[in-house]
Amino acid sequence: MADESPKPSAAISRTTRPMSEALLNEKWDRCLSSMLIRSGLGLSFGVVFSVLLFKRRAWPAFVGLGFGAGRAWEECDSSFKRAASPPKDGLRVIRP
Repeated sequence: MADESPKPSAAISRTTRPMSEALLNEKWDRCLSSMLIRSGLGLSFGVVFSVLLFKRRAWPAFVGLGFGAGRAWEECDSSFKRAASPPKDGLRVIRP
């Protein structure tokens, strides 16, 4: 009978944000998948242009592959740099 008093339940506050390692893994996954998709699209456009316009030369396919990989690289680089800079939500940035 002594145990009948209600025990206070302390709500455990858990953050909904994932750990930094999970965030980093997510960014790398997004970067690699973007690299594969954009490189494949660039290569396929290069092959199509090579067959249709350039008498089946190899260089348009390689140029398309390079453009796709370069675009994915820049997008990935900007996503990693954006995480390193402090957030500027609602702040005015004064440039000299």
